[in-house]
Amino acid sequence: MGEHEPTTAKEPIATFPCPSCGGQMQFDTASQMLKCRYCGSEKPIDDRSEAEEPTEYELDFTDEDDDSLKDWGTEQQVIKCGNCGGEMLLPAGQTAAVCGFCGSPKVLPQGNPGSIRPESVIPFHISKEQATASFNAWRKKRWFIPNAFKKQSVSSTLNGIYVPFWTFDSDTASSYSAEVGVYHYRTETRTRVVNGKTETYTEQVRYTVWHWTSGTHEHFFNDVLIPASGQYDSALLRKLNDYRLEQLAPYKPEYLSGFIAERYSVSLKDGWQEAKSRIEGELNSEIRQRIGGDEIRHLSIDTSYYDQTYKHILLPVWNANYRYNNKTYRYMVNGETGSVSGRVPRSPWKITFFVLTCLAVAGVIAYLYTQSQT
Repeated sequence: MGEHEPTTAKEPIATFPCPSCGGQMQFDTASQMLKCRYCGSEKPIDDRSEAEEPTEYELDFTDEDDDSLKDWGTEQQVIKCGNCGGEMLLPAGQTAAVCGFCGSPKVLPQGNPGSIRPESVIPFHISKEQATASFNAWRKKRWFIPNAFKKQSVSSTLNGIYVPFWTFDSDTASSYSAEVGVYHYRTETRTRVVNGKTETYTEQVRYTVWHWTSGTHEHFFNDVLIPASGQYDSALLRKLNDYRLEQLAPYKPEYLSGFIAERYSVSLKDGWQEAKSRIEGELNSEIRQRIGGDEIRHLSIDTSYYDQTYKHILLPVWNANYRYNNKTYRYMVNGETGSVSGRVPRSPWKITFFVLTCLAVAGVIAYLYTQSQT
């Protein structure tokens, strides 16, 4: 099959057959159960007990080579897009006609996934219709968008995708040292010439007293969330940051029925390096606050990490691309909460008018200030 030739869409194999009619059952966002797409019968998913918590694994980078951690509960295959490079995970025997990420028809089967199965998942709670409504309400509140775009309907195809993330836990113990500067003030007498006459006045002058300090700081980091996706605008994905991770449920393949799961493209090792970078940034801020003072210089922090654990989790995203004036824009909707992150067209006339108005207001303020000084 040539690269530019789309695969043929086939009827999905009934991975979860309906007990009433034998048809394909898919996860339903409204009932949070499997629902038959033909007869409407519903079947509950075996849920975790209230005491059960998602399993966390000791951080071991060789886990990605452990075949025992690659059983997704159903046989999976990788479908790769020849346009954007996105890799989707679908049940074996099911094919896709278009890419769930960019909408391109250049999708080709790649075989077995060979990646760590997810440990936990937040199921979709927002339906496709609710996601569309959330986007329409969101876009009408954007600044500087063309009036025509605000009024017209937007045609886009939403794809429900489970996006992969890593979460990391770690105890940290830091030792630090730094020079701390504290501001002091003294009164100094000075002279100036006013209307040809010399006069004396006093002025408060600030100076800094420096001293060395050192100490220790401990902090437990829980669920440091790192996107493991390579197919999204990272800035947009970071804005969908209101997932309630306390609602994570142990992974079950039933949650994926009717949706696409993205194969992670950020390795466990790279994910941990990103998590460490975030942890170090937070520790820097916490230690600076703990040291206090008015200025800090020559800050040195040495951090040790203990009891590191990780989870591979899937979080729900409604993803869509749309076109306006021959340009493509993307938006995403949080499949749990309905929050929206996206890009919209801008009106150059509205932006120009706003800038000119700001310059005019600034000019008036500057003029009034000059007049008050004369």
